[in-house]
Parts: sequence; C-alpha cells; structure tokens
Amino acid sequence: MRILLVEDDAMIGQSLDKALSDAGMAVDWVKTGHDCQTATRNNEYNLLLLDLGLPDGSGLETLRTLRKENVDVPVIIITARDDVPTRVAGLDGGADDYLVKPFSFDELSARIRAVLRRHQGRVGAAVVAGEVTLDPSRHEVSYRGTTEVLPRKEFALLWALADRPGGILSKAQLEDRLYDWGNEVESNAVEVLIHYVRKKFDRDIVRNVRGIGWTIPDEVR
Repeated sequence: MRILLVEDDAMIGQSLDKALSDAGMAVDWVKTGHDCQTATRNNEYNLLLLDLGLPDGSGLETLRTLRKENVDVPVIIITARDDVPTRVAGLDGGADDYLVKPFSFDELSARIRAVLRRHQGRVGAAVVAGEVTLDPSRHEVSYRGTTEVLPRKEFALLWALADRPGGILSKAQLEDRLYDWGNEVESNAVEVLIHYVRKKFDRDIVRNVRGIGWTIPDEVR
C-alpha cells in the first residue's frame, strides 16, 4: 500500500514515515499543499494523511482542491486542531476521517484499515480475493488451508494484488505500490517477493500472465 503523508513538522513526519514504513507501507512524504497536489497528479495512492497547518496555506484548501480535481483517494486529516467547526469543515470538505494529535500509531493504523474497508465497500476486517484471505491487522494470509504471518513486503505484494482480484498488475504498477520515492528498487525485486510467497503457499496463489504481469485469480476452486 502506498501512502502520501503531508506533514510539515519534521519530527512528526519522520516518526510517521518510519512507523508506516515499518508496518509495510510505501510512504511518500511532502511538506506543502503544492507538493501534495503535484504528487497526487503524478502518482496513485491508496491513502492520504493530511495535516491542516501547512506552510503554504490551509490543508483544508488543499483538500477542497483535490476533490474539485476529482482526486478520490481516501483522506485522513491529522491535526492538533480539535475544535468542532474545524472537524466539521474537514469532513464536509471531503475527508474520510479526522484524527487529533497527539495520537497513538495503533489508533492511526486501525483508522487506516477502517477507511480502506469503507472505501473498498467491505464490512469485515479481512480482505478476500478468490482463495486468498488477508488480515491486515495481523499480517496473516490464508490460502487453501494454510495460514502464514508474512513479512511486510510479501504481505504488501498480496495486498496490492488482492485490491484488484482478477485484475492484472504489471511489474511497474507493483513497484509503485510497494516502494516509495526514497527506495532504490532492484530489477528483480517483485519476482523475488513472488517467489517467496509461492514457496510458503503454492505456485497458483499468484499467477503470471505472460508479457503483462501478475494476478490473484478471483475464482474459487
């Protein structure tokens, strides 16, 4: 999962960047509303974490601009402003959730999962794609009677594919979802992750579509 973090406070930004990355997410961190708009125009994100007090203006204005441009990425506002009018303005302006600083990372993680479930039209905590079931809170994957706790990048790979069951993601698309701007991606990184996942389960858990990419089949045997 790829997240855009918009936060101008260096200490908070570094802390969130590290915590989210350690949880298996690819994080792009920007510090202004302008850079946020540029990033969303040029990249695809699963989620946006947006501070309101930005050096080049209000995060609320940035949010309104994104929604006017039909950028439909889920947004969680993260801010120290806890007054009711600002909360209402944020939610009415297009945010999916509103979290007041300081907050625990466990709460942020739970809210991220909840927002993504709503955005994807799911009710339960699990992500199901064909015969694959993922539990984001535990990094557990179940497939044909086998359940494993996966390392963060292997889990992130399956999560990216499960987000589009039956759909095909190219190598470049998977790299975009698994690695942020600061990571140098080895040429065979995706293939290595798929190899490790197949060894834990079965070759059919991730299928190759020759010349196009990889998919998690959406049918159940």
